[in-house]
Amino acid sequence: MNNFVEELRWRGMLQDIMPGTEEQLLKEQTTGYVGIDPTADSLHIGHLCGIMMLRHLQRCGHKPIALIGGATGMIGDPSGKSAERNLLTEETLRHNQECIRRQLEKFLDFHSDAPNAAELVNNYDWMRDFTFLDFSREVGKLITVNYMMAKDSVKKRFNGEYSQGMSFTEFTYQLLQGYDFVWLNEHRNCKLQMGGSDQWGNITTGIELMRKMNGNEAFALTCPLITKADGGKFGKTESGNIWLDRRYTSPYKFYQFWLNVSDQDAERYIKIFTSLTKDEIDALIAEHREAPHLRLLQKRLAEEVTVMVHSREDYEAALEATNILFSQSTADSLQRLPEDMFLQVFEGVEQYEVSRDEIEKGIPVLELLAEKTTIFPSKGEARKMITANGFSLNKNKLTDPQATINAECLLNGKYLLFQKGKKSYYLVIAK
Repeated sequence: MNNFVEELRWRGMLQDIMPGTEEQLLKEQTTGYVGIDPTADSLHIGHLCGIMMLRHLQRCGHKPIALIGGATGMIGDPSGKSAERNLLTEETLRHNQECIRRQLEKFLDFHSDAPNAAELVNNYDWMRDFTFLDFSREVGKLITVNYMMAKDSVKKRFNGEYSQGMSFTEFTYQLLQGYDFVWLNEHRNCKLQMGGSDQWGNITTGIELMRKMNGNEAFALTCPLITKADGGKFGKTESGNIWLDRRYTSPYKFYQFWLNVSDQDAERYIKIFTSLTKDEIDALIAEHREAPHLRLLQKRLAEEVTVMVHSREDYEAALEATNILFSQSTADSLQRLPEDMFLQVFEGVEQYEVSRDEIEKGIPVLELLAEKTTIFPSKGEARKMITANGFSLNKNKLTDPQATINAECLLNGKYLLFQKGKKSYYLVIAK
């Protein structure tokens, strides 16, 4: 077995660690788990650090468990939150669990017969028949209110940092999470819990609970909360979260997110969010620092994460789409681009609608550019730009101001892409 703790340490993924944890992991194959909130039917990149911890755990020879918090997801974790979450139905939670499982299968080996094959469990399965009276008697009596109040996640809500206060339901969250660790220890021989550093209080409650309920050994470690170099929240954009599901964040936009991180962030993220070795990453960082304008680190980071989350084909399509927008790509590349990705690439550019019938009959290009649309203020301006060789249609130079635009010019039977100079794009849609 490889040294899992050392793997996390050099990657910048280790913050808190319970004494004896590293020794336990070096001594024998150990089962460890990370809890995942099932309040959506897709993970987002805020979950990726925890998932990568499970991935590295398995690659180092240990057994990973992904715990879907079906029961705890019905309550909501107060850690770092200013308000309670909406409660979900069981049907919604089961749907979300199945979607999350499919995503996790890209990172973890669930299906082999190896002794460290990954498992997916849902704490709703052991909590749904646990009555309130039984829980109060068996679990609640073992942890004092004073102990629970001392946790940072609770103190922040009571000390006015947030104004919403905390319900009894949310107050019990740390007991529920703590009991998960006890249950997994007893039924899966799980000895390690991992999570973000904001979970340390909940994790240590679980260890305290285990000590009192069965006296078994338990270990824990956390990773730092990932932020951007400028202090901004990692994974948040103007349009919201960066999701792992293409329904919510397209592979192209996903690729663009990683491609556009800062140099400082790229050096951290490539360690955290890829499985590249230390030697590979050190060489990449050195090469990048020699010529930062080439953005080699961002390109490799974007490639590795996009392939891991989506596929090699999605990465290549996103790369081709990026080249179309930002470099001298060919008309053939434009023709090969799927319609959905074509629209994503040119989302936000100026758009015009023109009658399909008129295009099929044929429209003189100057009339299209200056009368049917306002790409140019006049036919004279359009003629001047075309004659000066500064105008393109579908990535082909348009050099004849007397040309006619017809249905044969349409991309995907629907679009005309005009380009003025290097950066100004205009999209004409045949309706």
